[in-house]
Amino acid sequence: MAAAHHRAGPGSGRIAGRIANRWGAPAGLATIWLVLTLINPRFLSAVNLTNLVLQIVAVGAIAVGVVLVLLIGEIDLSVGAVSGLGAAVVAVASARYGLGPWLAILAGLAVGALAGAVHGLLVAHLRLPSLVVTLAGLLSWQGALLFVLGDTGTVNVTDPTLVAIAGSFVPPAAGWLLAVGVALLAVAVLVRHWRRGDRAPAALLPWAAAAVGAPAVMAVFNLDRGVPVVALLFLGLIVIFDVLVRRTRLGRHSIAIGSDATAARRAGIPVDRVRVTLFVLASMLAVTGGILGASRLLAVNQSSGSTDLMLGAIAAAVIGGTSLFGGRGSVWSALLGALVVGSVANGLDLLGVSSAARSLVTGLVLALAVALDTVSRRSADAAGPTLAPR
Repeated sequence: MAAAHHRAGPGSGRIAGRIANRWGAPAGLATIWLVLTLINPRFLSAVNLTNLVLQIVAVGAIAVGVVLVLLIGEIDLSVGAVSGLGAAVVAVASARYGLGPWLAILAGLAVGALAGAVHGLLVAHLRLPSLVVTLAGLLSWQGALLFVLGDTGTVNVTDPTLVAIAGSFVPPAAGWLLAVGVALLAVAVLVRHWRRGDRAPAALLPWAAAAVGAPAVMAVFNLDRGVPVVALLFLGLIVIFDVLVRRTRLGRHSIAIGSDATAARRAGIPVDRVRVTLFVLASMLAVTGGILGASRLLAVNQSSGSTDLMLGAIAAAVIGGTSLFGGRGSVWSALLGALVVGSVANGLDLLGVSSAARSLVTGLVLALAVALDTVSRRSADAAGPTLAPR
C-alpha cells in the first residue's frame, strides 16, 4: 500500500511566512535607516528625527483606521478625502464662525462619523463592495471639501489651541520622567512574562526594545525641542486601539469576521454591526489625522486629503504587517508602516531626490510588503496536517 508523504515543505513555508510578516517591517525600517544614514548622516540628527515624527503622525493616525477596516477584510479608499473634509469643517468652524476649538473638533469628528456610517451601512446592509462604496465616497467627500472651503479655497488655522496640537513640545524634565516610567513599566512586564514561563522572543523583544528605547529616544528628542506632544497623542491612539483589537469583544469579532465572515455569522457574531462600527471609527480616525496635519501646516486647502495621503495611509498599514486579506494584523503596524513610508520620503527629500522617484521607491516597498503577505497566506493555506504512513 502506498504511503502518504510527510508534508514538511508547506509547514516550513508557513513558519517562514509568519517570520517575514512579523519581522519584515522592523527589519526593513532598520535597513532604510542604515542606508539613509550612510548616504547622509544628517538623517539621524535630532532635528531631522523630530521633523520625521511630526511628518508621520497624520498619516499614522489615518493608518490606524485603515488597519481596523483591513482586519475585517474590507478597504476604505475615502480616508484621505474624509480627513480633508473633517479638517476643513474644523478650520471653517473655528476661523469663520468663531466656534471654540473643542466644539470645532467635535463637529469635524461628527462629520467623519457620518461619512463612516454611510460607508458601513452601504457595505453591511446593501452588500455593496467596499472598494466601490469608498471610491464613490472619495469623489463625493472631495466635492464636499471644496464646498466647505468656499471660493477662497484655503482657510488658515490660527486658533492657539489648534496650533498648539502640533506646535507644542514636552519640557525635558517631564520628558525624562515619562521615559523612565515607560522603561520601568516595560521591565515589569518583562519580569512578569519571564516568571510565567512565556519566554518566546515575540513576547519579550517588544518590551525589551521599549525598556531600552524609551530613554534613548528621549535623549535624542531633548537634543532638539523635546518630544512633540502630537507624538504622544499618536501613541495614545495606538495603545487605545491596540487594546480594543486585542482585549475587547469588538476586536475579537473583527478578527473572526476577517478570517471567515460566514463562519462568524453562524457563530452569532453581529457581522453587520461590527462592519458599520469599524467604518465609523476609521473615518473618525481619518478626521483626527486631518486635524493633526492641519495643525502642523497651519492651513486647510483644496489639496488637503489628497489621494497621496490615502495611498500613504493604506501603504503604511500594509507595509507594517496588516494583511490585505483580513483576519491578521496589529494596530502597531500603523506606527511601523508610517515610519517606513515617512523615512523613505524624508530621506529622499534630504538627498534632493524628485517626488517621482520617492513615489517609485514607496511603491516598490509596498509591492514587497504585499508579496510577503501573499506568500505568507498561501503557505498557511497550503500547510496541512502531517500524515503518518498507513
